[in-house]
Amino acid sequence: MSAAAPPEAPLLVGGERSEGAAGERRLVFDPATGEPIASVAQATAEDVDRAARLADGAFRDDWKGRTPRDRAAVLFRLAALIRENTDELARLESRNTGKPIASARGEISLGADCFEYYAGAATKFGGSTIPVSARGASVTFREPLGVCGLIVPWNFPFAIATWKTAPALAMGNTVILKPASDTPLSALRLGELALEAGVPPGAFHVLPGPGDIVGAALVSHPAVRKISFTGSTDAGKSVMRLAADGLKRISLELGGKSACLIFEDADLSMCLASALWSVFDNAGQDCCARSRFLVQRTIYDRVVADLAKMTAAIRVGNPLSSETEMGPLITPAHREKVRAWIAIGDAEGARRVTGGEIPADPRLSKGSFLTPAIFADVDNEMRVARDEIFGPVVSVIPFRDEEEAVHLANASRYGLSGSLFTRDLGRAMRVARAVETGVLSVNSSRSVFLEAPFGGVKESGLGRELGLAALEHYTETKSVFISEE
Repeated sequence: MSAAAPPEAPLLVGGERSEGAAGERRLVFDPATGEPIASVAQATAEDVDRAARLADGAFRDDWKGRTPRDRAAVLFRLAALIRENTDELARLESRNTGKPIASARGEISLGADCFEYYAGAATKFGGSTIPVSARGASVTFREPLGVCGLIVPWNFPFAIATWKTAPALAMGNTVILKPASDTPLSALRLGELALEAGVPPGAFHVLPGPGDIVGAALVSHPAVRKISFTGSTDAGKSVMRLAADGLKRISLELGGKSACLIFEDADLSMCLASALWSVFDNAGQDCCARSRFLVQRTIYDRVVADLAKMTAAIRVGNPLSSETEMGPLITPAHREKVRAWIAIGDAEGARRVTGGEIPADPRLSKGSFLTPAIFADVDNEMRVARDEIFGPVVSVIPFRDEEEAVHLANASRYGLSGSLFTRDLGRAMRVARAVETGVLSVNSSRSVFLEAPFGGVKESGLGRELGLAALEHYTETKSVFISEE
């Protein structure tokens, strides 16, 4: 008997579930089992054009003109619907991405929090009055941009979709959401819930499909005024080049090779428990991952030994089990890419302390599982220390003193996130100011708060998401002078 065909997942355009113009579909898989879980319609440039025209009409004729209070009410309803459907969304996210179910529930809750935050901000973010050298008043308005193309990655598909859609909608923009080809299911469900909450049918579209077709068409379309992209640095550079022709507003949150600096006076029991998950959470598939541990030489051997024990004890397994701490990588191809990086580390002379193997457990044989790996005695010039691996691999690098620690941390083309652990408040301030990164945590590994701006420097991107800073990227400042004469 043949297996049942996986359920079909259409596009969401103009409030309707529909097939793509070319009638093409793509299977998406459960990374833990290798089994197909949905057959997803693929959008084309023609579908992008249709969605962009509808979104532009909804912007001009409806959503832009609603009061901030009216838009806030819709977003509060959407947040409530997300909470009501947490179990469904979490299971969908876990099966599509391979992340542990507990992590998936947390990310769905974060998405609901995000819509509540920006619903509240909609009535509080505005312009100002400015004294000028004439009789009259100069005032500024924060005007919505129009149609926003929002391109999200496969590692946190639901959470990052909310980071982009919530502030865009709160400010009166309309959105076209392009999820990653491997993980479109939670974005499609988010679009359905948005319509149920009262977002106009023309104001929220979801178009799965290849980046070189759908993404390129979004960035190039004349009706699209803003692009917010999260993904690899190379892809971000392509987006930036393509957006230049239309002088589109862009925000780019790109790759990272973040450092975790551990000084000899750190509280190691607290530090290592926190640092461990700064790199192995989400199986290391996180642009914020602290994949370089910079450790002071006086405590280096102890830190490596303790990390090895803690890493070997991480429970790798079925994402739907409440006991699982790390699930599979997103696809077999990505696992092989990470394994190739591990082979490079071995060849470069780094000492692999633990991990980097396919688990022996036969129950995991069909999934894209890999045990978390630690490389010790790494030189900061090795490729495993320079390049983003995007998997559960950490390089542990020794340093002598504060000056060398900062030098090593900054010797990277990236600058997204990072952590430092010390009990010396003066050192914490000096190092925090000296490290070239967009986000830094002191005695913590938490990077992301809805209330605080998030983004990178150097080749980790430009612009900011989250916090009130995000609203600046979804509005334009209009200056108006009103004469008294």
